Amino acid sequence: MRIAIIGSGPAGFYAAEALLKRSDTVVHVDMFDRLPTPFGLVRGGVAPDHQNIKAVTRVYEKTAARPTFRFMGNVCLGRDVTVEELRQHYHQVVYAVGNESDRRLGIPGEGIAGCTPASVFIGWYNGHPDYRHAQIDLSVSRVAVVGNGNVAIDAARILLRTPAELEKTDIAAHALEALRNSRVREVFLLGRRGPEQATFTPPELKELGEMEDVDVIVAPSELAACMIPEAEGATQQEKNLKILQSFAARQPGARAKKLHLRFLVSPAEIVADADCKVAGLVLEKNRLEMAADGTAVARGSGEMEVLDVGMVLPAIGFAADRIGGVPFDARARIIANEDGRVVDAASRAVIANEYVVGWARTGPRGLIGSHKAASAHVVEHMVLDGAGLDARKLPEREAIISLLHERGVQVVSFEDWKRLDDAEVARGERRGAPRDKIVDVEAMLAVLDPH
Repeated sequence: MRIAIIGSGPAGFYAAEALLKRSDTVVHVDMFDRLPTPFGLVRGGVAPDHQNIKAVTRVYEKTAARPTFRFMGNVCLGRDVTVEELRQHYHQVVYAVGNESDRRLGIPGEGIAGCTPASVFIGWYNGHPDYRHAQIDLSVSRVAVVGNGNVAIDAARILLRTPAELEKTDIAAHALEALRNSRVREVFLLGRRGPEQATFTPPELKELGEMEDVDVIVAPSELAACMIPEAEGATQQEKNLKILQSFAARQPGARAKKLHLRFLVSPAEIVADADCKVAGLVLEKNRLEMAADGTAVARGSGEMEVLDVGMVLPAIGFAADRIGGVPFDARARIIANEDGRVVDAASRAVIANEYVVGWARTGPRGLIGSHKAASAHVVEHMVLDGAGLDARKLPEREAIISLLHERGVQVVSFEDWKRLDDAEVARGERRGAPRDKIVDVEAMLAVLDPH
């Protein structure tokens, strides 16, 4: 069996692992990525001050070391190879392309300078090639981060960390330099629902209170309507509430930077100054109502306030991009699928031998580890559907590489990546960091082929 996996993030690697562990048939996996570097959001999304999470790449390296696995970096589906060509060269195709777009607030003023999706900010400080030239103006003193998940927490934390804390990480050099000169002193983390509905995980929330030069401020009134457990809670919600309670109980400090956690407010409009830059954020205060299914829904009260900020970072979720030739669910903004089997978007008829894993299948939910079981579940479908498929004759295994070379594509192998990895680690040692990322694709390719 010969299988193509498009995307080299956690979901793609866990699918490869499940396929290559099969003992009933020999499986060859070719994993494609549009960047020369593997690991998807582990490299481009996980915050640089969370090196322990990035250690998961060692598991993926074991999969990549298997003799029937090939990595093909710097190959973009739709630009360098088509879906139809993949169908000709492989028995099955797995899309593991993640969610590369962001969800928008949909409010007046959203497009002005200083309102930047958190996905852009995160890509910028992580050295993602797409975002290395993003215009992030850190000359403002106050920033609003809209969202109550871990992405929002990451953005707030990176804005407020001291340069000494950041320079020990693999943050991109251009971002480190900008943050050294940052004038940001206050960040407002805004949730449209209450503390009990916040989706950040307790370790990430607790970490906010451990930063070197930051006072975390939660007004006791924000927790007034919450049922806070007496003891340390067992659920994520209970743990979060206990942590928030500990923040609210702190005496006002004298640290240079402040992080305000606000709940039950929704952005209504971004206010522009005379230069068409962010000057403020209009917030509507909300109340919670219970929907028929028992979930808490935020409803606007009509009561407004204006928050004086110079930057707005919406962190309200991600969405998949449409790929030519791949059915797209425009409402859910994912690849159209039924439990991981790709389907026609209109008729919902199954597209034979095509599958989707990770966020491109479900939307942005679940931590990195949760993809292991989810990808293995989709592989079970592939095994069930694939009986007898290996009898279909395909072109020689090298034919796909020949095709790409004929098109002038510099295909990056996993061995090539290890050379890039070594170069980045060596660069990082010079500043006492785990690595100093090369953030330009052309520069990466030049390292691999200096001629």
